[in-house]
Amino acid sequence: MRGVEAFKELTEEVAEWRHYLHEHPELEYALYNTATFVAEKLASFGINHIETGIAETGIVALIQGELGDGPTIGLRADMDALPIMEASNKPWSSKVPGKMHGCGHDGHTAMLLGAAKYLANTRNFKGTVALIFQPAEEDGRGGEKMVQEGIMERFGVSRVFGMHNYPGLEVGKFMICSGPIQGGLDDFDLIVKGKGGHASTPHHNIDPIVIGAQIIVGLQALVSRCVDPREAFVISVTKMHAGDAYNIIPQNAEISGTVRYIEPHLPKFAEKAILQVAQGIARGFGADVDFDYRRLEPITVNHEAETRLAVEAARGLVGAKAVDDRMKPGMGAEDFAYMLQARPGAYIFLGNGATASVHNPAYDFDDDALPYGIGYWVNLVEGALAA
Repeated sequence: MRGVEAFKELTEEVAEWRHYLHEHPELEYALYNTATFVAEKLASFGINHIETGIAETGIVALIQGELGDGPTIGLRADMDALPIMEASNKPWSSKVPGKMHGCGHDGHTAMLLGAAKYLANTRNFKGTVALIFQPAEEDGRGGEKMVQEGIMERFGVSRVFGMHNYPGLEVGKFMICSGPIQGGLDDFDLIVKGKGGHASTPHHNIDPIVIGAQIIVGLQALVSRCVDPREAFVISVTKMHAGDAYNIIPQNAEISGTVRYIEPHLPKFAEKAILQVAQGIARGFGADVDFDYRRLEPITVNHEAETRLAVEAARGLVGAKAVDDRMKPGMGAEDFAYMLQARPGAYIFLGNGATASVHNPAYDFDDDALPYGIGYWVNLVEGALAA
């Protein structure tokens, strides 16, 4: 295991790569410039096996170790940006209006490239490393699509690992836990179907706005009164639209939201209970509802043995005190969950310091975190694929 000092000489070069990616953000699967940049860098490191066009713009590259035959482990980085107008005021701010790397995927991609350069030069491991550069993590379930296109079988991946930056956690520190580490994600849409009319005569109408407001409040009782308080469960209404004029009660009101959970039985409960609450309230006022519930991303679950490998790699880099191996699971969703359903593995968080939160217009990945991410990947490979 190597300490972080062994990787700091890469920081300046890798930061330049990150700044380029940050200046040229792309969304979902349309990562044409990003994928070209990544593939060209990988080739420049002397990596000969590079396959592009997986899940449209995803890449898998293989590095063979020099210590003999062995298994293949996968290391995954996400590459896509967000549809946000940047307000970080950094010299390398986005040059594409309305798009920015607001979740640090530029840093994730750059760190895996840095690790690729190091590992391609040293090859101090047995077996093979599969470098997985994934599109469409934010909106599009690119992780699921890469799994569906058979990357685990095609490249013989036996274990798979992921990493994400964490604003608010000091640079040089890591967090992880065995078992669930990120929540599952479902979305829903409700249309409250009332009876529109003139706003001066509400008694002649069935007001979907008033009904919708009561539904929103009623849904919170599902969290506070219908689910075991020891179970993490969130229902957030995030969109409501009704009407276009001051003097008209509209015909319909549209309500949308998200459901997050850690326990696998909760999506079935949520789908049934949200409809029951909405229908009960609406019908009590003479209205009705249309309801659409979508199960999008499963719970991200770390496997025990692979979590131990991840902890050992991080502690070898920064020491035991800088690695929290009992973090509380978060409720954010992560499509790396599909890869962890396909193969055993682990997902870890890397400190990004006192930056703005992810998905905030002022966010920026902290370049000081780069050698820690690079070093973690290298230690993980050399530990998991030791001779």
